[in-house]
Amino acid sequence: MPAPAIRLIQPKRYGDTRGWFSETYNRDTFTQLGIAATFVQDNHSLSGPRHTLRGLHFQTPSRGQDKLVRCVRGRIFDVAVDVRKGSPTYGQWVGTELSADNGHQLFIPVGFAHGFLTLEEGCEVLYKCTDTYAPEHEGGIAWNDPAIAIDWPLPPGATPELSAKDKVQPGLAAFDSPFPYDGRPLAPLA
Repeated sequence: MPAPAIRLIQPKRYGDTRGWFSETYNRDTFTQLGIAATFVQDNHSLSGPRHTLRGLHFQTPSRGQDKLVRCVRGRIFDVAVDVRKGSPTYGQWVGTELSADNGHQLFIPVGFAHGFLTLEEGCEVLYKCTDTYAPEHEGGIAWNDPAIAIDWPLPPGATPELSAKDKVQPGLAAFDSPFPYDGRPLAPLA
């Protein structure tokens, strides 16, 4: 069976009295994990308010982006939704907490919508992409689509801080996916 589509990466940290060191990306190590992505752009976001939600975003072919996401300040709940046409897990999601403290990263390949919710104020997120930003290829799905039913860790009745664009994203039913199913399973995150 092929490697899972979404991969939780847990880089080792080597610490002493000065603090710690971690290798967050090494092409050879990632290739051994079944991730042969060539990253060409790094992005860095700052979200001030707690419960800021960014997503669910993607870029369509021929400008699709694999992403390697990590939180370097604060904590986020990071989510990927399978939007590969013909996938047995189409519309299903996985999510995990990424934080400056745990140092975990999430690899999200082309064919998945991505989003995150900040769990505290002042979160900074870094992510590597395999293609540059192409506005004519950007797309999204509604963060609160009941067909997907993401269990966002929001207080009851709370509404997240959203961009104007994210307030009007379509639901999954209105989306005609251009992403083919590649045979990689959507598996629970280890």
